[in-house]
Amino acid sequence: MILALFAAALAYLLGSLPFAVLVSRGMGLADPRSYGSGNPGATNVLRSGSKAAAALTLLLDGGKGWLAVWLAQRAAQAGWLESAAVPLVALAVVLGHMWPLFLRFRGGKGVATAAGVLLAANPWLGLATVVTWLIVALFFRYSSLAALAAAVFAPFYALLGQDLIWSLQPAMVVALGAISLLVIWRHQRNIRKLLRGEESRIGSKTPGAQRKPPR
Repeated sequence: MILALFAAALAYLLGSLPFAVLVSRGMGLADPRSYGSGNPGATNVLRSGSKAAAALTLLLDGGKGWLAVWLAQRAAQAGWLESAAVPLVALAVVLGHMWPLFLRFRGGKGVATAAGVLLAANPWLGLATVVTWLIVALFFRYSSLAALAAAVFAPFYALLGQDLIWSLQPAMVVALGAISLLVIWRHQRNIRKLLRGEESRIGSKTPGAQRKPPR
């Protein structure tokens, strides 16, 4: 139990790394919390007009979710951790992104990090969820709607493919369901904006986001 909690704490700290802010700062862009939705995530970074910064943020945010679960899986296989600790790590890394220690617990919505978790849990499950996001995003051009669709379908994919395409431990299925609910809950504001027809589409730029404001 102590090792499981320690692993979860490390996963939370990894999830807390604010790559949207770090990438923007490194590329001379404005802090993503200062424009658009104020969300420190890849979609909001894209509003700066820098596709490279958004892509790098997406890769790193997804990568930390994947890395946390992958390391926990390897530790469990080596006998250093109980296998039951892996779902706890999966949940912890997403919680770290949503409520990061390094940003005073004001983080992102966890979509990319959750995708990384899914890809580590099972590549085919992760791929099915990512494809769902891509299809909705391409047809409707709303990142939030695509994220909501992916969050809704991910647990169903996990259940439908269980023992047919993949074999996930029940605790991991529960953890993935909890992550999906958290992602949906973090999109409350986006749901209201979608219903009002006020949600920004993918690729829309925000004035003043392209560079850091003068001090």
